[in-house]
Amino acid sequence: MTDIVRIDGSFGRWDELLALILSSFAYMNDVIDPPSSAHRLTLASLAQKAIGEIAFVATEENRLVGCMFLKPEAECLYVGKLAVAPGQQGKGVGRRLLAIAENTAHSLNLSALRLETRVELVGNHTTFGRWGFHKTAEKSHPGFDRVTFIEMRKKLETLPV
Repeated sequence: MTDIVRIDGSFGRWDELLALILSSFAYMNDVIDPPSSAHRLTLASLAQKAIGEIAFVATEENRLVGCMFLKPEAECLYVGKLAVAPGQQGKGVGRRLLAIAENTAHSLNLSALRLETRVELVGNHTTFGRWGFHKTAEKSHPGFDRVTFIEMRKKLETLPV
Protein backbone atom coordinates (compact mmCIF):
# COMPACT_ATOMS: atom_id res chain seq x y z
CA MET A 1 0.00 0.00 0.00
CA THR A 2 1.36 3.41 -0.97
CA ASP A 3 1.02 6.15 1.63
CA ILE A 4 1.24 9.82 0.69
CA VAL A 5 2.06 12.39 3.36
CA ARG A 6 2.92 16.06 3.44
CA ILE A 7 6.54 16.83 4.27
CA ASP A 8 6.72 18.61 7.60
CA GLY A 9 9.39 19.65 10.07
CA SER A 10 9.97 16.06 11.19
CA PHE A 11 11.03 14.91 7.70
CA GLY A 12 14.70 14.01 7.61
CA ARG A 13 15.10 11.83 4.55
CA TRP A 14 16.52 14.52 2.25
CA ASP A 15 19.24 12.26 0.83
CA GLU A 16 16.64 9.66 -0.17
CA LEU A 17 14.36 12.33 -1.62
CA LEU A 18 17.17 13.80 -3.71
CA ALA A 19 18.12 10.31 -4.92
CA LEU A 20 14.46 9.66 -5.85
CA ILE A 21 14.24 12.85 -7.90
CA LEU A 22 17.56 12.25 -9.66
CA SER A 23 16.74 8.62 -10.48
CA SER A 24 13.25 9.54 -11.70
CA PHE A 25 14.62 12.26 -13.97
CA ALA A 26 17.70 10.29 -15.13
CA TYR A 27 16.07 9.19 -18.40
CA MET A 28 16.08 12.85 -19.47
CA ASN A 29 19.84 13.32 -19.12
CA ASP A 30 20.79 12.78 -22.76
CA VAL A 31 17.45 13.91 -24.16
CA ILE A 32 16.78 17.46 -22.95
CA ASP A 33 18.72 20.69 -23.38
CA PRO A 34 19.31 22.58 -21.14
CA PRO A 35 19.84 19.94 -18.44
CA SER A 36 17.19 19.45 -15.76
CA SER A 37 17.20 21.83 -12.81
CA ALA A 38 17.12 18.69 -10.65
CA HIS A 39 20.90 18.55 -11.09
CA ARG A 40 21.22 21.85 -9.21
CA LEU A 41 19.35 20.54 -6.15
CA THR A 42 21.31 19.97 -2.96
CA LEU A 43 20.13 18.52 0.34
CA ALA A 44 19.92 22.06 1.75
CA SER A 45 18.11 23.55 -1.25
CA LEU A 46 15.67 20.64 -1.30
CA ALA A 47 14.87 21.16 2.39
CA GLN A 48 14.41 24.88 1.73
CA LYS A 49 12.15 24.12 -1.24
CA ALA A 50 9.97 21.92 0.98
CA ILE A 51 9.63 24.76 3.51
CA GLY A 52 8.73 27.34 0.87
CA GLU A 53 6.31 25.12 -1.03
CA ILE A 54 3.76 22.42 -0.25
CA ALA A 55 5.61 19.12 -0.61
CA PHE A 56 4.41 15.52 -0.49
CA VAL A 57 6.15 12.16 -0.53
CA ALA A 58 4.75 8.77 -1.43
CA THR A 59 6.12 5.77 0.45
CA GLU A 60 5.70 2.07 0.05
CA GLU A 61 6.99 -0.21 2.79
CA ASN A 62 8.96 2.80 4.10
CA ARG A 63 10.72 3.39 0.73
CA LEU A 64 10.25 6.74 -0.99
CA VAL A 65 8.54 6.05 -4.32
CA GLY A 66 7.22 9.45 -5.33
CA CYS A 67 7.09 13.15 -4.58
CA MET A 68 5.79 16.50 -5.77
CA PHE A 69 6.18 20.14 -4.84
CA LEU A 70 3.25 22.54 -5.12
CA LYS A 71 3.42 26.31 -5.30
CA PRO A 72 0.30 28.50 -5.19
CA GLU A 73 0.23 31.14 -7.92
CA ALA A 74 -2.33 33.88 -8.65
CA GLU A 75 -4.74 31.71 -10.64
CA CYS A 76 -3.46 28.17 -10.30
CA LEU A 77 -1.38 25.70 -8.34
CA TYR A 78 2.02 24.96 -9.91
CA VAL A 79 3.05 21.30 -9.80
CA GLY A 80 6.82 20.85 -9.80
CA LYS A 81 9.32 18.05 -9.34
CA LEU A 82 6.59 15.44 -9.78
CA ALA A 83 8.70 12.29 -9.55
CA VAL A 84 7.89 8.60 -9.39
CA ALA A 85 10.59 5.99 -8.84
CA PRO A 86 11.36 4.14 -12.09
CA GLY A 87 10.18 0.80 -10.68
CA GLN A 88 6.88 2.32 -9.53
CA GLN A 89 5.86 4.12 -12.71
CA GLY A 90 2.57 2.99 -14.21
CA LYS A 91 1.20 1.85 -10.84
CA GLY A 92 -0.94 4.91 -10.07
CA VAL A 93 1.46 6.82 -7.80
CA GLY A 94 1.55 9.85 -10.12
CA ARG A 95 -2.23 9.89 -10.43
CA ARG A 96 -2.61 9.76 -6.66
CA LEU A 97 -0.13 12.60 -6.21
CA LEU A 98 -2.04 14.71 -8.75
CA ALA A 99 -5.32 13.95 -6.98
CA ILE A 100 -3.75 15.45 -3.86
CA ALA A 101 -2.63 18.44 -5.92
CA GLU A 102 -6.24 18.91 -7.08
CA ASN A 103 -7.53 18.71 -3.50
CA THR A 104 -4.87 21.21 -2.41
CA ALA A 105 -5.85 23.58 -5.23
CA HIS A 106 -9.51 23.34 -4.19
CA SER A 107 -8.61 24.07 -0.56
CA LEU A 108 -6.75 27.19 -1.75
CA ASN A 109 -9.67 28.24 -4.02
CA LEU A 110 -7.50 27.82 -7.12
CA SER A 111 -9.23 26.68 -10.30
CA ALA A 112 -6.39 24.98 -12.18
CA LEU A 113 -3.17 23.01 -11.95
CA ARG A 114 -0.17 24.13 -14.00
CA LEU A 115 3.01 22.29 -14.87
CA GLU A 116 5.90 22.54 -17.26
CA THR A 117 7.46 19.73 -19.25
CA ARG A 118 10.31 19.72 -21.70
CA VAL A 119 9.46 19.90 -25.37
CA GLU A 120 11.48 16.73 -26.09
CA LEU A 121 9.52 14.60 -23.60
CA VAL A 122 6.57 13.73 -25.83
CA GLY A 123 5.67 10.75 -23.64
CA ASN A 124 5.15 13.13 -20.71
CA HIS A 125 2.92 15.35 -22.88
CA THR A 126 0.81 12.30 -23.71
CA THR A 127 0.59 11.11 -20.11
CA PHE A 128 -0.36 14.54 -18.79
CA GLY A 129 -2.89 14.84 -21.61
CA ARG A 130 -4.53 11.59 -20.49
CA TRP A 131 -4.67 13.08 -16.99
CA GLY A 132 -6.63 16.11 -18.24
CA PHE A 133 -3.85 18.62 -18.93
CA HIS A 134 -3.77 20.72 -22.10
CA LYS A 135 -0.88 22.63 -23.64
CA THR A 136 -1.30 26.35 -22.96
CA ALA A 137 2.07 27.82 -23.94
CA GLU A 138 5.43 27.13 -25.53
CA LYS A 139 8.39 28.79 -23.81
CA SER A 140 12.17 29.00 -23.90
CA HIS A 141 14.80 28.92 -21.19
CA PRO A 142 17.01 32.03 -21.01
CA GLY A 143 19.67 31.99 -23.72
CA PHE A 144 17.73 29.67 -26.07
CA ASP A 145 16.17 30.84 -29.33
CA ARG A 146 13.96 27.78 -29.66
CA VAL A 147 11.12 26.35 -27.60
CA THR A 148 12.57 24.27 -24.75
CA PHE A 149 9.47 23.55 -22.66
CA ILE A 150 5.72 23.66 -22.75
CA GLU A 151 3.26 24.74 -20.12
CA MET A 152 0.24 22.55 -19.51
CA ARG A 153 -2.83 23.29 -17.41
CA LYS A 154 -5.71 21.31 -16.04
CA LYS A 155 -8.87 23.24 -15.30
CA LEU A 156 -10.51 21.88 -12.17
CA GLU A 157 -14.20 21.38 -11.68
CA THR A 158 -15.79 23.78 -9.25
CA LEU A 159 -16.75 22.02 -6.07
CA PRO A 160 -20.31 22.48 -4.78
CA VAL A 161 -20.59 24.91 -1.88
